[in-house]
Amino acid sequence: MIIAFVIWSVVAVIFLTIGVSAWQSKEAVGFFTFVNPPQVKDAKRYNHAVAKLWFAAAIIFEILGVPFLWYEQNSPLIIFIILGVVILVIAMMIAYTRIEAKYKL
Repeated sequence: MIIAFVIWSVVAVIFLTIGVSAWQSKEAVGFFTFVNPPQVKDAKRYNHAVAKLWFAAAIIFEILGVPFLWYEQNSPLIIFIILGVVILVIAMMIAYTRIEAKYKL
């Protein structure tokens, strides 16, 4: 399951990369696919908030993947990892809608 953990870690690094890109962006960044970024009061603070969301998601995602180092293939305990990711995605959507509400014009 080491290969699964490596792939999992690559996805976490992609999340970090998205966060760094959002942090450095001069214009407001989008969050949802195929949705234009909102008009915001302060693009820099908005982008930093979105970047922090991506950083937190990357860290939590990586922590959720650590059990791949010990679980056997086809273990029923993988269900808890999957549920953790579902909860993470829902939490990210809720957090982003709060960020958007705070900074939107």
